[in-house]
Amino acid sequence: MMTEELLKAYLGSLRLDLNLFKDSIKEVSEDVIRGGYSQFPVFVAHQAEVKLGEVIIDREEIGSNFTFQGSTLEELVERKVVLPKHVAKFKAAYKDPEKYCCIFLVTEHGAQFVFVPFEPTDTLTPDNHS
Repeated sequence: MMTEELLKAYLGSLRLDLNLFKDSIKEVSEDVIRGGYSQFPVFVAHQAEVKLGEVIIDREEIGSNFTFQGSTLEELVERKVVLPKHVAKFKAAYKDPEKYCCIFLVTEHGAQFVFVPFEPTDTLTPDNHS
């Protein structure tokens, strides 16, 4: 489990990456919704290998803090990252995808969902639903 201090440090690094790549991530989010793949796009941000979704930004190639992979709520349920009994709770907590990016932050200290505004701000909203 991540301590609050450790989570804040990760979120600071995450915010730096998102400020650089928000347009690309938002475009993927819009494509997922418009294409009918899911109403709940989720982006997996990690520094080690994670086998969820499709790689969008590879930290090794770009030199960023995190690799970002595009996924969906449906894949997370299928892979048992989000348990079926928590789907309604997840959907209720899910923020407007036009304004927020849902990130599944995976670190060596644990994993947590955070909702990050696409517009630069210091506010990141953690949430737990797995």
